[in-house]
Formats: sequence, structure tokens, C-alpha cells
Amino acid sequence: MWGLALTAMVVVGITHWLYRWWNPKCNGNLPPGSMGWPLLGETLHFFAPNPTWDTPPFVKERIKRYGSIFRTSLVGRPVVVSTDSDLNYIIFQQEGQLFQSWYPDSFTEVFGRQNVGSLHGYMYKYLKNMVLYLFGPESLKKMLHEVEHVAAINLQKWAAQDSVELKEATANMIFDLTAKKLISYDPEKSSENLRENFVAFIQGLISFPLDIPGTAYHKCLEGRRKAMTMLKSMLEERRAKPREVKSDFFDYLLEELERGDSILTEAIAMDLMFVLLFASFETTSLAITVAIKLLKENPRVLQALTEEHESILRNRENTESGLTWKEYKSMTFTFQLINETVRLANIVPGVFRKALKDIKFKDYTIPAGWAVMVCPPAVHLNPDNYKDPLEFNPWRWERMDQKGASKNFMAFGGGMRFCVGTDFTKLQMAVFLHCIVTKYRWRLVGGGEIVRTPGLQFPNGFHVEITEKDKQNQESDTNPRQ
Repeated sequence: MWGLALTAMVVVGITHWLYRWWNPKCNGNLPPGSMGWPLLGETLHFFAPNPTWDTPPFVKERIKRYGSIFRTSLVGRPVVVSTDSDLNYIIFQQEGQLFQSWYPDSFTEVFGRQNVGSLHGYMYKYLKNMVLYLFGPESLKKMLHEVEHVAAINLQKWAAQDSVELKEATANMIFDLTAKKLISYDPEKSSENLRENFVAFIQGLISFPLDIPGTAYHKCLEGRRKAMTMLKSMLEERRAKPREVKSDFFDYLLEELERGDSILTEAIAMDLMFVLLFASFETTSLAITVAIKLLKENPRVLQALTEEHESILRNRENTESGLTWKEYKSMTFTFQLINETVRLANIVPGVFRKALKDIKFKDYTIPAGWAVMVCPPAVHLNPDNYKDPLEFNPWRWERMDQKGASKNFMAFGGGMRFCVGTDFTKLQMAVFLHCIVTKYRWRLVGGGEIVRTPGLQFPNGFHVEITEKDKQNQESDTNPRQ
């Protein structure tokens, strides 16, 4: 008898728990959707790769079923997914008022609990201003010639090889440049390979958060631990032997840490350095790879880009002199191409926030404490916003705002958290494109596929054969390449 009663109580308890999971409390009407299985939610569907340029199937299927705003559950957390341009705009503009930056615990574990994305208010603004010290317009003006030199040297090296895997090659190029600016890192002189730790980190960044030896997520955390150990060792070395002349961002951070009235802590400084090293090279190398692929597949676009950059050379008094800031700012079509590349590529397809209070939008209520995921691909690839959205068409930007974020363009975020590295990314892309289209030809040789994940896009296996234009013209008379 008692056994039957106990069983009945367990069944009632489980039934009630399941009911509450599938029907969350809300002081209004929740957006439509499914919470999936208890605890697991719809996480497995969310993490499924997407081998197309189009909106991820997880999102696209639910838009058809529920509309532009729907609810789900990811890694045990209730989430409202927004593909609505108006709601996305409110989310970005109401930072600190209605919403605040938030990421799942697995992301926080990976990027650090004191990372800049998890900080708010004055502390976030303080760190943002510090980063602008490195990536602001005045610093980029001084960096222009170095960026061009690095691109030219690497392209020359790649042209001497049979072929290069473009994503890996550009990632190494940008990582070495960025690490030099941040921490004076020289891979040839260092006893440890800092880049290898980030490779392990990236491979498990967007994976199911299971920290068990052998899983991608575990390897990701191990990569972070090793990279952080190296950074902390460098910090101790700088403290033991301070430099008389400040020459990199690490010196600047150390100076801030040593100030008696500074609000900067060592944990925040280390997490900031880690995030900057990752973000500054990984996303840019992805964008360059996608741009080169799209250019080769669209000869008309390549011709227009080449004409713009050859015109810059023709208008110089000295054709061998380097790029000037005025020439860089004159690259109108190049900036259109960059915007079109990042719109189509959707390198960061998900941006997370958290509702600070119950928020009513249209007929729905987003409960306080719920996570909100802005989904840029669904906006960037919506035919109501962009005619023939899957077409690579830089000319569409002739009639559109190219300077920042808008309701229909959020490749670099928006609002107060608009990416501070945007100008640095555009500079590196524009300079690299200038160097390659004015001096080289290239072709894709074997392999190559797009594999999208919920957090990043990975162009895999894009091997390119690069040839100097003058050299190719000479070879074509005797032994043209097929």
C-alpha cells in the first residue's frame, strides 16, 4: 500500500515538473515554441552544423512554424530567439536598461568569468576605452604601413609554395601581427607556441559543454588553461623586469594594474588579453577566407575591386610607396564588398542578452531573467531586407548605410556593445585585398566547404594557388598553368 502511494507521489511529482518545464510561468503571453526535453531542451538540434550559406535549419524551421520570435531551451536555460529586426534593435539599444550582455555558463567558463562580454556598466565602458587605445582610428593610422608590410611579406611567401590552406595561413598571419601588438610575441623566439593553444581552444569552442577527457569541450578548456598560463608567466616577467619604453598593450595594462587607484584587476586584465588575442584574428581570418572564395566565384566583382585598387596605384606619384590613410579611406567599393561579405558569411550568427525585467513586445512577454538570442543571419538573409539575399552583390551597399549597425545589419553587433575591433578588421581586410588584387592572381585548388555552427563559421580546406601577376604573364608564354 505504502509502495503504491509512494509511486503515485513520484509520478505526480514528475508529471508536475514536466508540465512546468513545458509550460513556463509568465505574466503575459510567452512567444510560441517548444522547450524540448527537460534539462537538455533543444540543445542538440541547435548545435547541428549547417553546410549552406542560408539561415541555420534550427532557426529557419522554427520561423516557419512559430514566426520571427520564438522560445526554446538551450543547455538547460529558457531562451527567446529573435529574428525580428525591430526587437533586435531594441535589444541592442536598451543595453543596461531592459537587457544586458549574457552568455551561457559554458561560454563564460571558456572565455573567463571576468571577460569583457560578462562585465557591465562603468567597468565595461572602462575596458572598451582601453581597447580603443589599441584599435582606435589614431592607432590604426600608425599601424597601416605595418599591416600592409605583413600582408605583402606573407603573400610573397605563399606564392613560393604550391598552395596554401587559406584560413590557416591568414589566421597565422593575423595572429602573429596582433600578438606582437598585444604582448610583443615573436613565435620564432618563444619556447612555446601560443597559437597552438588557441587552435585547441577554437576546435571545441562551439561544442556540447561536456568537460570529460577526450571531448572537444575538454580540449577547449585545456587550450585556455595553457594560453592563460603563458600570459600569466609573461605578466610576471614584465613585473620583474619593467620596460623603460612602453611598446605594447601588455605594458599599458601593467601600468594600469600598478596604479593605486585603478579598478582593473589581474583577473580582468588576463581575461581581456585572452579575448583580444582570440577575437582579433579568428573572425578576421574567416572573413578574408570567405571574401577570397566569393571573389573567385564572381569575376565581375573581382574586376571592379581590382580596378579600384589599380586606380589607387595609377594616381600615385611614386608607385612603390605604401598605402596612405587617404587612399585607404577612398576604397569605397572595397568597403561595400567587406559589408557584403560579413552580411553573407554571418561569422557570428548568435548574440546573447538577458532580460532584466518583464518585457512586452507586440503580443508577447519576455520574462525577467530569460536569455534572449539575437539571430543576425535571419535578418541578413531575409528577402524582405535584402533582395536575393544569398546573392553576393556588393553594389547593393551603394544605397545603404555602410558606417555602422542598423536594424537590418548587425554583423558587428550594435548599440553600446558595437564591436570595438570593427575598424581593425576592416583595415586588415582592405589592405590584404589591396595587396592580393594588385600583385597576384589565385585559384582554388581542391577541397573547400562551408561548415556553420551556432557560434562561428568554419571554412574548411580552401587551398589556394597564388601566383605573382608579372610572373604568371611571363610563364604563360612558355608553359601556362592549366
